[in-house]
Amino acid sequence: AQMIGDYGCHQIECGAQVIQVFESWAHQLSPTGFEKFAKPAAQKAIKIIKDKHPDVPVIYFANGGSSYLELQRDMGCDMIAVDWSVDMAEARKILGPDVPISGNIDPTILFGTKEQIEQAVRDCIDKAGGPGKHLLNLGHGVMQGTPEEAVGWLVDECKRYKGKDA
Repeated sequence: AQMIGDYGCHQIECGAQVIQVFESWAHQLSPTGFEKFAKPAAQKAIKIIKDKHPDVPVIYFANGGSSYLELQRDMGCDMIAVDWSVDMAEARKILGPDVPISGNIDPTILFGTKEQIEQAVRDCIDKAGGPGKHLLNLGHGVMQGTPEEAVGWLVDECKRYKGKDA
């Protein structure tokens, strides 16, 4: 945790404007294992970063950890990222309206049609509370072989969409 925190600080000192602490193996942990092992280490790394750089946003992402979102509310970060295995409306309900949230479009949608991608963007934004209520992102990275054009459609719709009531 010390080395991760120090490395996050180094990234900021080299110009990073936001840091994401990424727990790659959260999907291998039970809620008890998360609380006992991953959570304290991540909290320590986040605290090191926030103590030295309090104004730099820190996002926490437990890949596969959506089944225990309620345990992530107190990570000490500025935002919780969620994967695509939880419905965004459910994630918002679990985390509450005041916890900033990032995610969670299923990355396989980028193999779909333009219309499917645009609808996924709109659905995710609306379920998170509307424009300005979260950071739109994939629920995990761009998959190998994803058409670049599809990424462009996602970005364009994200910029264009003003909410279901607009």
